[in-house]
Amino acid sequence: MSRIDRVEIDQAAAGSTVASRFAENVSDFGDRTALRWQVGDAWHELTFAEYAEQACRVAGGLRRLGLQPGERIVLMMRNRAEFHVLDVAALLCGATPISIYNSSSAEQVEYVAGHCGATIAVVEDVAFLERFRAVRDQLPLLRDIVILDDQGSAPDDASPWAQLVASEPVDLAEASALARPEDLVTVIYTSGTTGPPKGVMLTHANVVWTAESYRRLLDDTGTDITGYRTVSYLPMAHVAERLASHYLAILAGLEVTPCPEPGLLAAYLRETRPQSLFGVPRVWEKMHSGVMGAIGADPEKAKKFNEALEAAKPLRAAALLGPLEEEAAQTLAFLDEVAFKGVRELLGLDELRFAVTGAAPIPPELIEWFRAIGVPMSEIYGMSENTGPMTWDPVEVRIGTVGRPLPGVEVKLLADGEVVGRGGHIFAGYLDDPEKTAEALDDEGWLHTGDIGRIDEQGYLSIIDRKKELIITAGGKNISPANIEAALKSFPLIGQVAVIGDNRPFISALIVLDPEVAPAWARQQGIEFSAFSELAENEAVRAEVERVVAEANRRFSQVEQVKRFALLAAEWLPDSEELTPTSKLKRRGVNEKYAGEIAALYA
Repeated sequence: MSRIDRVEIDQAAAGSTVASRFAENVSDFGDRTALRWQVGDAWHELTFAEYAEQACRVAGGLRRLGLQPGERIVLMMRNRAEFHVLDVAALLCGATPISIYNSSSAEQVEYVAGHCGATIAVVEDVAFLERFRAVRDQLPLLRDIVILDDQGSAPDDASPWAQLVASEPVDLAEASALARPEDLVTVIYTSGTTGPPKGVMLTHANVVWTAESYRRLLDDTGTDITGYRTVSYLPMAHVAERLASHYLAILAGLEVTPCPEPGLLAAYLRETRPQSLFGVPRVWEKMHSGVMGAIGADPEKAKKFNEALEAAKPLRAAALLGPLEEEAAQTLAFLDEVAFKGVRELLGLDELRFAVTGAAPIPPELIEWFRAIGVPMSEIYGMSENTGPMTWDPVEVRIGTVGRPLPGVEVKLLADGEVVGRGGHIFAGYLDDPEKTAEALDDEGWLHTGDIGRIDEQGYLSIIDRKKELIITAGGKNISPANIEAALKSFPLIGQVAVIGDNRPFISALIVLDPEVAPAWARQQGIEFSAFSELAENEAVRAEVERVVAEANRRFSQVEQVKRFALLAAEWLPDSEELTPTSKLKRRGVNEKYAGEIAALYA
């Protein structure tokens, strides 16, 4: 059950919208920096007052294009300051802004824009515009397209961004009162790994309630996040990024630095020194691999670092239970100074107060590693259908769990172990899909997550697996592939894993080497290679992976152990046949693409 009565959250959120809270906060901290971004070598920024002034002008421009309350507008662009301005501007029109993954094909664009009935689209540049052009005839409701980067001359079929920014501004107080709490603040489209994407309808009330719950949790830790710096780099079409770096920024006064390319994240972290950062597991895995790969180049340095790690782990764990004794505290301070402080500074994580991971399973060993080096990592759990977070413990962390329910949130397990949740953050249903909505929401307002969980005596939730992802072997055994994959990925040499075994006589795995750690390890072993792909065929590399697999197998029962594996030569990238845009495994895509390799494992 919740740590704070839901009634308290209900009362605090009552009558508010994201737009009305934005207007209030502009009044409260208008001089604070809200957005900062880089163009070339120069950095630019907007205060909250300037942010509001620009959003009011863009809202005036959108009204001139005919955007009406209740209509939908789709946004397709990389992470940049204009997204935030546009999203708020749409809300000031009483409309609903919806983000499209910028990697979407023309067919996917057609599906989302058509399904939500968008009347206006805003795209970043001509490359994005082309995807709308290819399907424009199939989008009869789409009246106008706005282009941000037009190289000084907007195409004939698109309106220039400059016109919107130069428009007569709407009145902030009046415009922020247009939306009602029950109106849609956005629609989040699921990744579609199990069928066509579903449109998750989130209301203003959902977002304001979630933000109130989130802030009360942090208040309990004595933390005021007003002014905290964060970096926005994941797709805004994903609920985690939309909440963490847009809605919370509006409602809690964060300073957001949009990073337009995930490959630039390392540089942006060093520049920004964020105090709060959300990352899907793959982001943290790559940071870990980068550190271990660099340190591994010097065997003596690696030995000392690993010794420091092992010494720090029990001390960090003990610190979670209460203040350390003086000698232990001094030991930890010494280890931090000589081994970990420089690593955090190099990563740009030296001022981080909240390092949050979620959206997919993560090996507990990885959380333990980050906490050992002084990065305060915690795991959050939730989904689009509950506006992002359902459980989280940022300070009283219990590694291997996803924390306890957020304030005002109820969580329980059904007879079959399925996790269900209830609270003011539960979505309004799937857009134009009452059948799927009825499957997800019961008559008492419980959201059926589809996840299998376990709750301990202190209320901490552990996620065991997805109901739909459980493998049933030919012998009838139910097995969690996610747990096996997480165990294998806890070894630095392994970057990605897909466990196979449904209707099969035994468990096997497709394994991808880590592109940073594997080459460094190979050089240490004196292995000669000219391309990363060659490592998957090297006998010494395979022997090391066999050793790792055998070590991971010791954590599982005989029937759960990986009996055979195939090493693949190419890294799996986000938004591919193997992974969603946020690096979740597409099991169906993997099974189809690697049907030959899988067949060979069972030959």
